[in-house]
Amino acid sequence: MTTLLGIALAGGLLLALSPWLWPTGSGRVQRSSAGRAARMLAAAGYGHATPGHLAVVSVVAAAVAGAVVWLVTALPAFAAVAAAAALLAPTAWLRARGRRLLKSRRALWPDVCDLLVASVRSGMSLPDSVAALGEVGPPPLRPAFAAFSGDVAASGHFDSSALRLKERLADPVADRIIEALRMARQVGGTELTTVLRSLSASVRAEATLRAEIEARQSWIRGAAVLGVVAPWVILGLLALRPEGAAAYSSPDGVMVILVGAAVSAVAFRLMIGIGRLPEPRRWFA
Repeated sequence: MTTLLGIALAGGLLLALSPWLWPTGSGRVQRSSAGRAARMLAAAGYGHATPGHLAVVSVVAAAVAGAVVWLVTALPAFAAVAAAAALLAPTAWLRARGRRLLKSRRALWPDVCDLLVASVRSGMSLPDSVAALGEVGPPPLRPAFAAFSGDVAASGHFDSSALRLKERLADPVADRIIEALRMARQVGGTELTTVLRSLSASVRAEATLRAEIEARQSWIRGAAVLGVVAPWVILGLLALRPEGAAAYSSPDGVMVILVGAAVSAVAFRLMIGIGRLPEPRRWFA
């Protein structure tokens, strides 16, 4: 009887604490985090990878970096900082790669619009016009349009193939172009060429303006990277000497390393935030 009463009491306490132990929004938060990771992988050109792959790579990178720094310097605090930096490095690299791909593709979309306008005006259907970009489109974009050609040939359904093409490209301008094509396919109309010409002109003007601004603000990113990396390189060189290792192994030295890591992270984020232009958001992604 005492055992049953204990089990009942434990169950009651567990149910009473369940709103705090397992909040209803935790599943949504995990799903939203996985969705953000999947979108980041797709934007970086690794749409075939999963958030689990990213997590494994991040953990392995953190373990390797922490172990190497521990063996070289024998400083636990320095090894912990290196492991934390390596844990975030794959995510930062994917974001930087996604921005580079977005920047390189920004100058290609006006040509895509012009080619679509020429195909539509020549009498080709919308599926054939988009599929032809796999052969005559800009070389970096041809694989995605070639995959669309095979997809639409296999399924015969333009709308679903266009949605899969949008996921492969993972680009805000591509979203606008594909949504315009889907609308023209579904409801018809004679304004598609006008819309594509206007979109081409606006994208070309935006790309020119952004290139000028980014060229002027590139020194901010360079200063941020140099300002963060240089102190840690000096710290590593000092830690190679016995007296330096002894100084940074003390409680005051550990505090200096941890506070320096926090200040470096905050300063780097501030400098990058100041020097970064807002990127356009994707449509219906």
